[in-house]
Amino acid sequence: MQEPQAYGLWSLVILNSVLFIFFAFSFFKPNTARDWRSFGAFSAFLVALFTEMYGFPLTIYVLSGWLQSRYPGVDWFSHDAGHLLETLFGWKANPHFGPFHIISALFIGGGFWLISAAWRVLYNAQRTGELATTGPYRSVRHPQYAGFVLVMFGFLLEWPTILTLAMFPVLVFMYWRLARSEEKDTLAAFGEPYAAYTRVTPAFLPKLTRRDRGADTALGRS
Repeated sequence: MQEPQAYGLWSLVILNSVLFIFFAFSFFKPNTARDWRSFGAFSAFLVALFTEMYGFPLTIYVLSGWLQSRYPGVDWFSHDAGHLLETLFGWKANPHFGPFHIISALFIGGGFWLISAAWRVLYNAQRTGELATTGPYRSVRHPQYAGFVLVMFGFLLEWPTILTLAMFPVLVFMYWRLARSEEKDTLAAFGEPYAAYTRVTPAFLPKLTRRDRGADTALGRS
């Protein structure tokens, strides 16, 4: 029997790109120009990812000589071999049940959850003209940007490519720049209350130590 085609499936490229971009849009709901820039960059990452996953395996072509010499028994143009980390580390079973794929799903799911949970808090805060300091904002100042980074990192574990690996640090830097710009605007709008919030709340990575209750009291939280 003829094996199913692994690449050149452009309908799947379009379908998956539209599906995940719409899924992210429903979680993030961009409103400002800054929101659209961050969402657009994330969308470009997804299109590049699914293009190599189903359309044209650029990374496999570029690395084919090295891969074939190091792993001569692997059909590198099969779809399963595109899960490079699973293949390189010798996972023999279905790569969708491999350790990297499972960890990837946790990062992707956690990232989308963080984006969604943060958006609800931010929406309510903007509607009432208050600072967003509860929910995910209690642990980090920019949970939505952190969520996008988690999703992209998860996809890198699942299907690493040269292009997405090159895009990842650029996008992380872009989110950092956007966060800095956002903080300047918020500080100008709220002054000392926001300055106090930044002194006790990290930007992207939550503290491992428990927050002093006095800090919460100072920010008007129980």
